Amino acid sequence: MEVAVASRALAVWEHRKVVGLLVRRDLKVKYQQSVLGYAWTMLEPLALTMVYFFVFGVILQADRGMPPEALDHGGFLLYLVAGILPWTSFGAMFGESPRAMITHGKLITTMKVPREIFPMATVGTKFVEYLLTLPVLLAFVVFLGGTFSWTGMLVWLPSAIVLQFVFGLGMTLFLSTVNVMFRDIERMVRIITRLLFYGSAILYPAHMVLQSDIPEWLKTLYQLNPLLGIFQMHRAVWFAGFPELTPTTIALWSSVVGSFLMLVIGYWTFRRLEMSVLKEL
Repeated sequence: MEVAVASRALAVWEHRKVVGLLVRRDLKVKYQQSVLGYAWTMLEPLALTMVYFFVFGVILQADRGMPPEALDHGGFLLYLVAGILPWTSFGAMFGESPRAMITHGKLITTMKVPREIFPMATVGTKFVEYLLTLPVLLAFVVFLGGTFSWTGMLVWLPSAIVLQFVFGLGMTLFLSTVNVMFRDIERMVRIITRLLFYGSAILYPAHMVLQSDIPEWLKTLYQLNPLLGIFQMHRAVWFAGFPELTPTTIALWSSVVGSFLMLVIGYWTFRRLEMSVLKEL
């Protein structure tokens, strides 16, 4: 088993240029005949941020879960931006993952390359789109007076990016193969995406849930969502010195274990159903 996995990983590495070509093709197709082009990668999440800030920050006052001192270092608006930008790429990846194999059906049946390349291309495209939003995030940090620490830049940010990539790849490997066999998966993903969005503390500080009066077992279950810790890591980079805005021990371990477990499950499912998928395609 280990030898087979190692040989497939080596084959993927040898064909890494194919992944790059697919990523560039997907980006060109997505933004072709668009006046603003790649600018939509930043404009869309920023527009959503302004809407959510008005609804949750102004009307519902979700910023009351923020530490008072954090309001002088970017406050709730920076908190939203730092969460919505990575979520936008992840949510798009999650939405497109069920069709990763179907979309590339003709290439899969004609090209002699490792078939893992095609789900990887879907993940890679969204990863590039997220990287394109980082300059905008940095501009918000400077404009709003956000702070950062070397721990955040060297630990939290790389960890968040790596774990999000690992979880996303495992999820895409799993959903892209299962959806070929059961097309209901694509519709289910739309519902799950919305549940994860509200369950991963994108629009409110997780501290509000952990300090609420709900049962302790429900708080623990809430922290077992791997995405909760991942997006808290994204925020912890810009809110240095605020324990309320960093992952708890449970959320942190859930993110690490859950991400790599998702990759194992996704790859095992991919290999197990690979021949059946080829027949369906």
